[in-house]
Amino acid sequence: MRPLALSELLLTELQRVEGDAGLAPPLNRRLYLSLRGAILAGRITAGVQLPSTRDLARDLNLSRNTVMSAINQLTAEGYLTARQGSGTFVSETLPELGPLSPARGRKQTQPHGAGSSPRELSQRGNLLTAQSGSVDFEVQPFAPGEIEFAEFPIQLWQKLQAKYWRSLDRDLLDYGQEGGYMPLRVAIAGYLSLSRSVRVTPEQVLITSGTQQSLDLAARLLTDHGDEAWVENPCYWGARRALQAAGLKLKPIDVDLEGMAPSATDWQQGRPRLIYVTPSHQYPLGHVMSLQRRRALLQFAAQQRCWIFEDDYDSEFRFGGRPFASLQGLDDHAQVLYSGTFSKVMYPGIRLGYLVVPTDLLPAFNTGLYDLYRPGQLMLQAALTDFITEGHLNTLIRRLRVAYQARRDELARRIQRCLGERVQISGQESGLHLCLLFNTPDVDDEAIARAADAQGMTVRPLSRYYLGEQKKRGLILGYAYVPTERVPPWAQKLCQLIRSQLPD
Repeated sequence: MRPLALSELLLTELQRVEGDAGLAPPLNRRLYLSLRGAILAGRITAGVQLPSTRDLARDLNLSRNTVMSAINQLTAEGYLTARQGSGTFVSETLPELGPLSPARGRKQTQPHGAGSSPRELSQRGNLLTAQSGSVDFEVQPFAPGEIEFAEFPIQLWQKLQAKYWRSLDRDLLDYGQEGGYMPLRVAIAGYLSLSRSVRVTPEQVLITSGTQQSLDLAARLLTDHGDEAWVENPCYWGARRALQAAGLKLKPIDVDLEGMAPSATDWQQGRPRLIYVTPSHQYPLGHVMSLQRRRALLQFAAQQRCWIFEDDYDSEFRFGGRPFASLQGLDDHAQVLYSGTFSKVMYPGIRLGYLVVPTDLLPAFNTGLYDLYRPGQLMLQAALTDFITEGHLNTLIRRLRVAYQARRDELARRIQRCLGERVQISGQESGLHLCLLFNTPDVDDEAIARAADAQGMTVRPLSRYYLGEQKKRGLILGYAYVPTERVPPWAQKLCQLIRSQLPD
């Protein structure tokens, strides 16, 4: 290929890359993508010598540094070969893909697309993606699990993070090899001891990326494929997915006003390996597990040598009296793993949570956490440590509690005024959502959710949270995401829609 023809080709490729991307990437990246694309498509064939970087820079009207950056990257990835004294050539083979030239027998495969047979997921993949609890609706007013960020002190948070980036502590750039940043583990242990009556030492606290990772780690290390796990029914969809991904056989246990309610047969014949519970604020119904039920569950776990995973996802937001103590704090046999997250009190994208592990499991869990997930974010963990120890977390929780209580009260008032005895409100004593239960049987809660979505609101149908038989119908309404001043009009709109969908 003549040098001039090659330059003309690259000019065309550069224009195509900019057009495809919509937003132009940096010039060195555009040139890299153009050259790589032409090589992969066979427009520049194996063995072709490229012009010098000086000549390419002149022909393409680019700086020589820009050209050298792209050439060096392609050389490092194996697309180009530099021969000392001779120049730079297109490699004879693509990295990891075999010969470049069609004349050497490489079969030209077509990308998967229209007209080809559909590719299949695994059985596990089909199970995990069927009837997802999260992806069908956008994040709009009343979306459960979402929070509003107006109260979060962003400038303070930036200042705390900047302090550690200025410190140039290279240890904070490494993986978290010992369960996380120890000062943060100390701060969390103190916080949990005082606020949640958790029996904990700093060494027992492992820093994870959130409840999903904590549950996945526990399931991987404590259960085998095909083991039975008890889950609340209805159950948080994220926990269900994590346990199914671990290959566990889920047994739904009904929930009543006292929390998870195993039957007499369950107590006598049940042999679960893991029990997943949300005792302080059952998700999604909002019930609190009674002391009698807690003791019975702990006794059962000790007798059967099974593990309890306690998900304490939003206990900070109780609107009357002190939060209920943790289930783990009553455990005398070290059968409970306690999990929490900062996503609900700070912001979801922080992706930091914690798992309190019985002491004898620590070596295995430290190893599993490191080997499976390679945790890091030590800079973020260091900033969070200061956020807790300097009192900013408690201040934020107090502000949020006031704001969320006002939103909850307004939403509950609108519902009661508009819908009256047609519905029951469950779980309004704490947390970030209400569960609206329909008193009329056979209401299509999924149809109501779709109608709400069409009007710019996100609510979750309660029926989706059940495994097997759907005992109740209703809607899960999150109020944390709606700004306080917008609750009245949105609540009125939602209530009118629900009323129009219910039978007379």
